[in-house]
Amino acid sequence: MNREAVTTRRKASLKTPTGLGEGATKDISGALNALLADVFALYMKTKNFHWHMSGPHFRDYHLLLDEQADQIYAITDTIAERVRKLGGTTLRSIKHVSALQCIDDNDADYMTPLDMLAELREATVTATE
Repeated sequence: MNREAVTTRRKASLKTPTGLGEGATKDISGALNALLADVFALYMKTKNFHWHMSGPHFRDYHLLLDEQADQIYAITDTIAERVRKLGGTTLRSIKHVSALQCIDDNDADYMTPLDMLAELREATVTATE
C-alpha cells in the first residue's frame, strides 16, 4: 500500500449513523472524552497510592485500592466505546489525557494513608461533577 493511500485512510471519518447533528456529536464526544481523561487520571492516582501505601492498615488499604482501581479501569472501555458509537473520536495518548483531565496528579514522595484516601475521595467527587 502506498503512502498516499495510507494518508487517505487515516483521514477517513467514522461512518456511524446516529440521529445527532455534527455539533451535538462534537459536544457529547468532547464531554465524554473529558470524563474519560478524569477516569484515567483517577485510575492512575489510585494505583499510585496502592503502590505507595504503608502503615498498620497496609494490607486492608492496599487491597481496597487495588479493587477500586480495577473497577475504575473497567468503565474506561464503556465510555470510549460510547464516544465511537456516537461517531466521535476518543483519547489517543497520555498527552491527550493530560490535556483534558481536571483531576490533579500526585507526585509526592510520601503521604500518610489517611491523606491518600482523602485525596482519592476528593478526586472521585471531581470526576463525577
